[in-house]
Amino acid sequence: MRQGFKDHFSQGSGAYRDCRPDYPPELFGWLASLPPRQEAALDCGCGTGQASVALAAHFQKVYAVDPSEEQIRHAIPHERVSYLVAPAEATGLPEATMDLVIAAQSLHWFDFDRFYAEVRRVAREGAFFAAFTYGLLTVDGKIDAVLGRLYHDILGPYWPPERAHVDAGYRTLPFPFTEIVPPSFIMRKEWQLERLVGYIGTWSAVKEYRRKHGVDPVAAVAAKLRNAWGAPEEPKNIEWPLVLRVGRIA
Repeated sequence: MRQGFKDHFSQGSGAYRDCRPDYPPELFGWLASLPPRQEAALDCGCGTGQASVALAAHFQKVYAVDPSEEQIRHAIPHERVSYLVAPAEATGLPEATMDLVIAAQSLHWFDFDRFYAEVRRVAREGAFFAAFTYGLLTVDGKIDAVLGRLYHDILGPYWPPERAHVDAGYRTLPFPFTEIVPPSFIMRKEWQLERLVGYIGTWSAVKEYRRKHGVDPVAAVAAKLRNAWGAPEEPKNIEWPLVLRVGRIA
């Protein structure tokens, strides 16, 4: 059970919007194919709306909720997306109106009992729920080794406890719906070193380390990261395997 709202992301919401990777479009096409109707979808813990806008390509209306006013203020505008400052556990939306409910990189923050009750309340007959997450990225052996040291050795004590669910591929989370086996999806981007460093700066553990020590933990691996990367302007292929848990709500 979780009490209150742990805000790890309001600070730097603009960077979160600009530096986080996009989800593959085919993911949302597949999700939209599951329910019998594509009238309304709900994105819970939407952040700045990366998944919300992607859903809008397939649903007539998308509702996107996040408890952070700062995240909503920086959200990506779209004519079919309505952003609301609200917790996932109490969206305030009408009951039996949603064909699809998603939680993109956010389910591990929720109060599970209250959230799942809210999902059932807003879902109409035949609706589906999907939660997806991604962990540590991969580039190549040398770069991965440097990032692994940062992620595990330097930042390990500074990750919030909920991060363990991400590292476990969400298999440690309760899932009270009739689960189906999803296809495999991978997020892929081609980034220069500067963009990768900007993304790392959005990690909650990096922010916590800075808050406690007043220094940037990325500096501890900066030289090795530059050496492993080579020319910083050279783009490299980066991958994040997605983990999905998907099920029929009712």
